[in-house]
Amino acid sequence: MHLITIGRLRAGPEAELFHRYNTRLQPKLAVIELPEARGGPAEVRRREASALVAAVPRQGFAVALDQGGIALNSQELATHLERWLARGQLICFLIGGTEGLDAPVLARADFVLSLGAMTWPHLLVRAMLAEQLYRARSIAAGHPYHRSSRPGA
Repeated sequence: MHLITIGRLRAGPEAELFHRYNTRLQPKLAVIELPEARGGPAEVRRREASALVAAVPRQGFAVALDQGGIALNSQELATHLERWLARGQLICFLIGGTEGLDAPVLARADFVLSLGAMTWPHLLVRAMLAEQLYRARSIAAGHPYHRSSRPGA
């Protein structure tokens, strides 16, 4: 699996949290960091979209992370992820820059995933995605990491 993202993740708590879950994850996310574009918002989105789309292999399965995508619960993500892995294609998770994803990225995506209606810092999105992918793989393996019920429910 690949994580194709705009911008660099520098040392700090976000990087440590991403690393914590990515080291547990099988298969791990190979990270491809693309440079942030410069210019006005529309130009930045256009340039970054071009770079993101170009970084996805032609036969890759692209999952774009976007607020307007489909919000799955952890069980649903586990089901989707296992289905995607079974396809035998390289799964590429795409995270845009500060201006978000432009239409060509969403058009290229085979699936558009939302981590919720709130806007998240891109550095935290990496860690959140890695944790959710680890959780999804744990669910699929029957590992007790995921608790399917809430206390007191």
